Amino acid sequence: MPTVLIYRDQLLPYSETFIPAQGGSLCRYGAVYVGTSRLPEGAEHLAGQKTLVLGDSLRNRPRDSLGDGLGNSLGDTSKISSAWGRLWKVGYKFGGISPPQWIRLLQQQQPTLVHAHFGSDGGMVQPLCQRLNIPLVVTFHGYDATWDTPAWGTVRGKGDFFRALLLRKRDLALGKADRLVAVSQFIRSQLLLRGAAADKILVHYIGIDRQRFHPRVGQREPMVLFVGRLVEKKGGEYLVRAMAAVQRQRPEVTLVIIGAGNLRSHLQTLADQLPVRVQFLGQQPPDQVYHWMNRAQVFCVPSIIARSGDAEGFGMVFAEAQAMGLPVVSFATGGIPEAVLHGETGLLAPEKDTAQLTQHLLRLLADGELRQKFALAGQAHVAANFDLQKNTRQLETIYDEVVEQYCQEK
Repeated sequence: MPTVLIYRDQLLPYSETFIPAQGGSLCRYGAVYVGTSRLPEGAEHLAGQKTLVLGDSLRNRPRDSLGDGLGNSLGDTSKISSAWGRLWKVGYKFGGISPPQWIRLLQQQQPTLVHAHFGSDGGMVQPLCQRLNIPLVVTFHGYDATWDTPAWGTVRGKGDFFRALLLRKRDLALGKADRLVAVSQFIRSQLLLRGAAADKILVHYIGIDRQRFHPRVGQREPMVLFVGRLVEKKGGEYLVRAMAAVQRQRPEVTLVIIGAGNLRSHLQTLADQLPVRVQFLGQQPPDQVYHWMNRAQVFCVPSIIARSGDAEGFGMVFAEAQAMGLPVVSFATGGIPEAVLHGETGLLAPEKDTAQLTQHLLRLLADGELRQKFALAGQAHVAANFDLQKNTRQLETIYDEVVEQYCQEK
């Protein structure tokens, strides 16, 4: 079975469960998850999966490879080893310089290709692909396609500097990767705007595991559910304001917010001021998300285009909600109209139109027949377009084509 290295520089942010879900559903390729560092929250997602954390190989640099004179003069080889590892990481991330032991470790996996998630990671791993002499596939998910690369002259602080660096890595991936995978037609259009070659881009919906996301029979409650990061792009403030108007007409309806982020305190303060009856549950494990999706009557994450340009590339959570038989209300922003069909599986308001968002919520909360109609249509929409097993077979065909073309060109 050929091996694909699935690359994410940090293994693995909590919100990126779609990466191991896709990798775990591969049939004809064996997945090895590769990054330079690991995140504590990623351990659960990658439990039982084959992983390779490259940074670990830099922690215990042998004394003789550092040089006896340097080790003896400083007397603390552990500090030297740590400094050596940081130096290599800087060289890799800024200059594309690959530590020799990384190449050896990766060669031991006998990889056929690399599949990187997010454009900046694609640009980062591209020099490694060159050294390994294998092709690179990069999936673009959202901000990595919608952010514009700033001119160096406009960079003012540490945050601007790292954003500029990431976007330059993204631009490298646009030019050097063998295939660019867009998670929606919207993301494809954004890649074209940023200079990507049209013949390199394929639109491929990742899909969700319909064996896990399916409704259980039970009574739904007058509840609106939000699941997502509490950041500007997810539009939490618009939902809280809309719910204030909803609850004035339907006081029995509650709002439940699942997720964490830097806007939580702001949203809690806003809810207290309006006032809105809401439960902030914080970050929850998948089984709890399923539980609440089975209880709610309406799902609402009214995503917007953030000031940074970050936009919803597709929104896996919308497909998950529909698979659970949960009709959706949101804004018609980014790739959401591809995930949610307005008037068929949910209702979409113009971006930032809180009044229309409110009316859509009230309409669905009041009309049980419409909710049922949307629930059935949403499940059919997911089955036809976003089934993980079916879509991953398509991804493996993409892998086959990329490898064959790469071998022919070499």
